[in-house]
Amino acid sequence: MNVNKTLLKAKSLVNKGELEAAIRLFSAVLEAYPQNRQAAKGLASIEQVRSKVVGDPAVLQHELQNLLGLFNASHLPQALDVGQRLASSYPAQPMVHNLLGATYARLRNYERAIASYIIAVRLQPDYAEAHNNLGAAWNEIGRHQEAIASYRNAIKFEPGFFEAYYNLGNALADAGKLDDAIASYGAAIKIKPDYAIASAMRVFQLAHICDWDELQACASGISALGVSTEKVAPWSLLVLEDNPARHRQRSEVYAKKTYEQHVDSLIERPEEKPGRVRIGYFSANFHDHATMYLMAKLFELHDRELFEVYAYSYGINDSGIMRSRVTRAVDKFFDISESVDSEVVELCRGQKLDIAIDLKGYTQFNRVELFSYRLAPVQISYLGYPGTMGAPFMDYLIADACVIPAEQAQHYSEQVIYLPHSYQVNDDARTISEKVTSRNEAGLPEDGFVFCCFNNNYKIGYAEFDVWMRLLRQIDGSVLWLFRSNMAAEENLRKQVQKRGVDPLRLVFAEKIEHSEHLARHRLADLFLDTFSYNAHTTASDALWAGLPVVTKLGEGFAARVAGSLLYAIGLEELVTQTESEYEQLALELAQDPERLAVLKAKLEDNRLTTPLFNTAQFTKHIEEAYQQVYQIFFDGQAPRSISIQP
Repeated sequence: MNVNKTLLKAKSLVNKGELEAAIRLFSAVLEAYPQNRQAAKGLASIEQVRSKVVGDPAVLQHELQNLLGLFNASHLPQALDVGQRLASSYPAQPMVHNLLGATYARLRNYERAIASYIIAVRLQPDYAEAHNNLGAAWNEIGRHQEAIASYRNAIKFEPGFFEAYYNLGNALADAGKLDDAIASYGAAIKIKPDYAIASAMRVFQLAHICDWDELQACASGISALGVSTEKVAPWSLLVLEDNPARHRQRSEVYAKKTYEQHVDSLIERPEEKPGRVRIGYFSANFHDHATMYLMAKLFELHDRELFEVYAYSYGINDSGIMRSRVTRAVDKFFDISESVDSEVVELCRGQKLDIAIDLKGYTQFNRVELFSYRLAPVQISYLGYPGTMGAPFMDYLIADACVIPAEQAQHYSEQVIYLPHSYQVNDDARTISEKVTSRNEAGLPEDGFVFCCFNNNYKIGYAEFDVWMRLLRQIDGSVLWLFRSNMAAEENLRKQVQKRGVDPLRLVFAEKIEHSEHLARHRLADLFLDTFSYNAHTTASDALWAGLPVVTKLGEGFAARVAGSLLYAIGLEELVTQTESEYEQLALELAQDPERLAVLKAKLEDNRLTTPLFNTAQFTKHIEEAYQQVYQIFFDGQAPRSISIQP
């Protein structure tokens, strides 16, 4: 007998209301191990539950099974009716309130879910599952400190509750307590060594704090995560290995395990082709966010004679400039943040969407599950996730010949829409602040050469950092200007600088500031150095828009080739290198040759508004042609196929 697994199964049965089955498992453990306190406590808790039941316990158990069946089958309105009736009939029964809370949570009514969970834990203070569920609801509404407290209560009452440790890690990470998050994931793995999703999140957060020594200790197991193990969030490992074959495997495992019960309904072809194609963009980022900095003008330029443009937002409403701009730009804007999946599907089907475009992929705050029910006959992944979704319900992926060369297409489950220049849309109306900031004010030397990389710190690996440190050693007075993500990363990076024989003071960190001012401060730098496994994406186009050259190295996967795509599209292919040594040599030559660098910057300035990268009107025509073609393929009754849009 595996005692721990048996006890976990028994506790799971208790939480589901299957008390007789739980009793049998607890009793089996006690028969084999009479001194096992967890089994004895489990049996005692069942007796406590039964003692609070007014009426026949068998009737309650039958009712709970009915409620659980409705919940698991996603018959949520019916489950809510039953749960509310049971809560009224059995007000002192904590299990009823826990299941009612879970139903409210699935209906995205987190306030009511929290109220139900609180009742459950007041009735039974040691109800670990309810504390865990309460933590999840708190975290969903951004109340991270309350979530952390609830998860810790779950662990206090059930020390072996590895899922609660994992959830606690997520809440701590969301609260910016990354060291504590890493420790919590580690505790979950200690209880359950094969807990792949916790292992993946642990290494992802190690990357966030730039703890490369610990990452090296984990390196041998990274390639297996989500491939030969249980599913993991694909996004968490995209930055840690540049291997598009494994990226696809990981995404396919995740999609199958996460959405296998969903119904990807086919939508019948209309008898007549619509006069205007209805396109719907779905995102959590319709606010002050990098995605909107890139996309806002595309929404404004869409040809309204050919398209109706809808936006579906399931993220925050910051009431800011970008939110207002998008709301004005589209034909219809829907806030679906509190709508359950079935309501969104019904809404989109009612509006007869022709094309649905997912702007999030597997990145944080996504709602990929909406697409698994099929919102439109043609579904496209674009911009937010630089890789394959590995999901049968995603028909197309928008790319270009640089980010997905023909020989790499086999590693993408979608049919590829090849745009003629760069896949990345850009807004050529973005404002660069006229505010003048001195190098001294930014903490930079007035005369020294400034290498810059404003990527998130988790994208930085030891390989490129070794190159950067060699550059600093060879260029007297030079500094490396990085974006400040978190203090743990800053401390670790300074230690890494010192280990490589460089003065830590030559590392300068930039604070987050207003976007137009951020663009302007690029003028204080001399050269942008790209990261390897996961390139600069929006940060690269920011630099180029602001007039700062970017040196990159082409990798294998989509995420590792984006900066190359941007440089080709702006006519600066001489800044695209193939190997680490070429990358280092080019950066060194540019830093040592002010005249050559000045000529390069002049070329960038000339090309900014004369080449395709920042020609939003031209890009809009290309992506609209793609939308027209893929819809025509559907309307003709043909299966999705890769297409190439001509310049």
